[in-house]
Amino acid sequence: MIFITVKFTVRPERADDWMDVVHDFTEATRNEPGNLFFEWSRSVSNPHEYVLVEAFRDGEAGRQHVESAHFAAGMDAMSYAVATTPRIVSTEIPGMDGWGQMAEVTPRSA
Repeated sequence: MIFITVKFTVRPERADDWMDVVHDFTEATRNEPGNLFFEWSRSVSNPHEYVLVEAFRDGEAGRQHVESAHFAAGMDAMSYAVATTPRIVSTEIPGMDGWGQMAEVTPRSA
């Protein structure tokens, strides 16, 4: 599994419409056969920061993603809305195919 996390600092005037900016890119990526997940979150401490957590089945799926037309269109759209160059962590996790369960926390009755 290719696991990627990206932090986007968005221009203040674009922060509230960021999800509209990335909507088509997000939907197209989620529909890729090799995409495992593609999830956005907004920082609770910085309203101008969004975090993308995404994963692809393998390197080939990742390559197809970055070579897609929707990737190019998404990068272009984002470039007009970001305040700084996004920061990324990308790694391969052998033997994983999605989210695992956290052992330290399980649901309990009150």
